[in-house]
Amino acid sequence: LNSGMLGLMENARLVPMSHQAEAEAGKLWFITAKGTDLARALAGGDKDAVHVVSDEGKGLFARIHGTLALSDDRAKLDELWSVVASSWFKDGKQDEDVQLLRFDLAEAEVWVTGGSLSFIYQIAKSKVTGDEPDMGEHFTLSF
Repeated sequence: LNSGMLGLMENARLVPMSHQAEAEAGKLWFITAKGTDLARALAGGDKDAVHVVSDEGKGLFARIHGTLALSDDRAKLDELWSVVASSWFKDGKQDEDVQLLRFDLAEAEVWVTGGSLSFIYQIAKSKVTGDEPDMGEHFTLSF
């Protein structure tokens, strides 16, 4: 899972973004352009945000809450820079439009369903037995 939909809590607009995790620090990092709506909205300071990720094949879905902020950490940008990131910026990581975003994790709501085959099995079983399907686990994590 290294991509999902990212947005600010103040509006319902989520955009696709790839992230890189810094698990021990409870942070996700994103590389975007300064001209994006998201980067411009953060110019006035940190904001509450949400990042929604899923891996349907593994049956994992999560809604992650935290604080999103602009970052000028050049060392972190050097660490995170990749071929994928370079395809978006003509002058590489020296491009003046490159903007690093730091997402400080607060809480994640997670659903683990067992994947698409498990889902199909549970639905079929419920039709035969009349019981409600077992849709897996649901829990919340705090960071």
